[in-house]
Amino acid sequence: MDEVRASVDPQYYDWFDGGTPADMSSFDWQHVDFAYQALENGNVNEATSILRSMQAQGFPPGYYELGRIYDDAIGVPRNPSKAARLYGESLRNPSNILDNASLRLGRLYRDGDGVERNPTLAYFLIRQAVEQAEGDNSSAKVDLAEMLQTGQGVEADPARAQELYEEAAEGDQARASIALAEAYAPGGWLEENPQLSRKYAERYARAQEEPARNGDPRAMINLARVYAEDGLLGHQPVLHRQWLLAAADTGDPDAMGEAGELLLASKSAEERQQGLELLQRAAEAGDLEATTQLGRAYLGKGTIAKDPAKAERWLKAAVDKGSTNAAVFLGKAYLAGDVLERDTQQGIRLLEQTAQKGDPLAYTILGDVYLTGESVPAQPTRAIGYLQKGHEGGNEYATALLGNAYLNGNGVPPDPVRAIQYLSDAAQRGQIFATRLLGEAYLEGEAMELNTVESERLLRKAAAAGDTSAATKLSEAYLDGTIKSERANEAVGMLEEAAKQNDAYAMIVLGRAYREGTGVPRDFQRAEYWLQQARDANHPSAKDALARNYRAEGQLGDINALRKAAELGDVPAMADLGRAYLNGIGVGANYSQARRWLTEAADEGHGGATATLGRMYLQGKGVNQNSQRGINYLERAMAQGHSGAKADLGEILLKGELAPADPQRGLALLESAAPYESSARIVLGQAYLTGNGVQQDAAKGKEYLVEAADGGDPYAAQLLGAAYMQGKGLEEDGELAEKYLQQAIAANDQTARQALGRALLYGNQAVEQDIERGRTLLVEAADSGHAGSMATLGREYLRGNILPQDREKGTEYLFEAAQKGHPTARLALAKAYLWANGLENASQEQALVWLDTVIDGDSGNALVILRELLTDKEALEAAAGENQQI
Repeated sequence: MDEVRASVDPQYYDWFDGGTPADMSSFDWQHVDFAYQALENGNVNEATSILRSMQAQGFPPGYYELGRIYDDAIGVPRNPSKAARLYGESLRNPSNILDNASLRLGRLYRDGDGVERNPTLAYFLIRQAVEQAEGDNSSAKVDLAEMLQTGQGVEADPARAQELYEEAAEGDQARASIALAEAYAPGGWLEENPQLSRKYAERYARAQEEPARNGDPRAMINLARVYAEDGLLGHQPVLHRQWLLAAADTGDPDAMGEAGELLLASKSAEERQQGLELLQRAAEAGDLEATTQLGRAYLGKGTIAKDPAKAERWLKAAVDKGSTNAAVFLGKAYLAGDVLERDTQQGIRLLEQTAQKGDPLAYTILGDVYLTGESVPAQPTRAIGYLQKGHEGGNEYATALLGNAYLNGNGVPPDPVRAIQYLSDAAQRGQIFATRLLGEAYLEGEAMELNTVESERLLRKAAAAGDTSAATKLSEAYLDGTIKSERANEAVGMLEEAAKQNDAYAMIVLGRAYREGTGVPRDFQRAEYWLQQARDANHPSAKDALARNYRAEGQLGDINALRKAAELGDVPAMADLGRAYLNGIGVGANYSQARRWLTEAADEGHGGATATLGRMYLQGKGVNQNSQRGINYLERAMAQGHSGAKADLGEILLKGELAPADPQRGLALLESAAPYESSARIVLGQAYLTGNGVQQDAAKGKEYLVEAADGGDPYAAQLLGAAYMQGKGLEEDGELAEKYLQQAIAANDQTARQALGRALLYGNQAVEQDIERGRTLLVEAADSGHAGSMATLGREYLRGNILPQDREKGTEYLFEAAQKGHPTARLALAKAYLWANGLENASQEQALVWLDTVIDGDSGNALVILRELLTDKEALEAAAGENQQI
């Protein structure tokens, strides 16, 4: 009683007081039978007179039985308001009808039927019905279990709900059996258990068979449901159709309406048409629910073709007959304006009127509308008030929306604790949107602690109930490894299934997975397919995702894909395409196209493209050299946040090569860029080592170069190695020299390979001579096309001092180096020509002209000529002369 007093209004206390039941003899009880006999004979006045006489004697059954007459419309029009008042009077004094009266009154308050809805009062009344029952109370147990499971009027208690359902099911209560069958099915509120689900579904079906065969249309409908396409006993089309048509053939309008609704969900066009006809027959027979559902069907529900005129006609007819559901559907349709002509004022009016009657769904829709601001100006505070009333009225979606509002701070201050409370409440009551949001919250680990196990459970539950967004979110987590699960191999299948149901984001996730090779083999064509599907489904990010797919493909060498990305407006792709045309990578060099795409990217704020344009003008590559214009572009790139441009401009100003020197600003720019750009660190390192443009500071120079080298820049490692090798700016140190040169060599830097190779070949103060190792390094560099290494090897093979003399090999190395434009190799061969022809006093320019003529001719013939030339001893000495600097 203390719990009741703390939860309900004092005016209801005496319904729960207990006490000694009224003393009634068997003769007194016979008066109840007399009253019902009078009703059977059509004498309502006599029946009510008998029951009122019992009331006058203080017998509670008099109130209860008269209330039941008005509740069940036995010989009188139904009047739930009057029934509730009479049930209440019957509870003021204890009696043996306490359980039945409590249950019936509890149901009225639970449903808001004839009284203002009061879930808390309903809960205590129904609990009292269970606790005070003298006979079979399985029906009351089911009602109480439903409230505990969904949290209506009381904090949800799934464990207690399960106990009550199981007790009622053992008492052959069919509603308990179907409730448990649904609870254990995929997406149910209990842990999925197909065996138990089927066991209870079969028990439920057996309970329906006898009344169905005896002509009960409700039992027929129930059997049809368990054999439907999504039925708990699996799709059995023959039985499904048999029981549906049997129900319809009873002529009962309610049965025809239910049969019609079930047939509308069929995949068969013929059965859907039959469903429409049954609904219409039921509606014409006066069935209010059928009238409502017929109008809703013509709004385009499921696969039924939209028919605005019929939808409006039938929904208005249902509204005129008092259907709150019809008023909600019609009001919502007016607001949406996608089937009926938009009429915001009429839509709000219908919803407001229905809400004033206490309809939780109307409150919920109004709250949603004013929160999103889709059909009316957003009014978050008003929206939260409506949602709160919808929640208090037991609408799970209102509860879920409140949770989402507190989660995101929409209309209320963000409050993760309250958000989770609302979402958990709604999820426990089977609300799938809330289940998904909870799963996402556990996955994100912000509003609540990260829990991938619970996240997977909730998202799978929502997905099993048909929430494609949950399936997509779960699959995405499987693919990217956020959720590690044995079921991760289902991800692609789940995404494809969601995509087939027009979930555009699932298409995006599929496309992205194939593009990046996340959880699936990388496949740009599959990615393109799904992203195009998403674009066709009007997903707002599909175009950008498709462009990124083309760009990723283009970055692997497909210039056509890169062009598609650029044409779709992808700015990085424009920059990449411009650079490809500039440098002839994957496509013939085309400076006009390079300028076009680089300019478009620069105009979109791409700092890299702007910087590249600056370098083009500074170097005169594809444009007339214009240092000032190039510097202007670099300044603009800096303003766009490009640190590379800052490094470039800093180097120009420090060295004063392409613009008047400004060492102070150049140094400031380089130091500002140094944390982000290896090139800036290298320029600063060289400058401080040599004192060029700055006051020499070898320690600082070394620091910059070491930082760049340790960051993976092979050129910095090569410079450090050379500095330690030659003792320029740093103390000579062969061990460190080799360390850094090897680091650069590991990154395939051929200049470093040549530097170490020459040092080992000749030996110096820093590195001990190792001819074979040096030759190997030089050969490797030469084979990679390094002209300096070719020239060194050519001269040494011709000379025959360090390497065994091999004129043919020496000639080939020198010739190949000369072909690559190596100046000392060209000079050596030209000098050999002069000596061989006795023209020691002729100009070297004349000899170089001759060499160019030979090189530009047939290369095979040129080699023959040069080999013959180098048979002359003096020519050979000239080509291999000690004075040649390679």
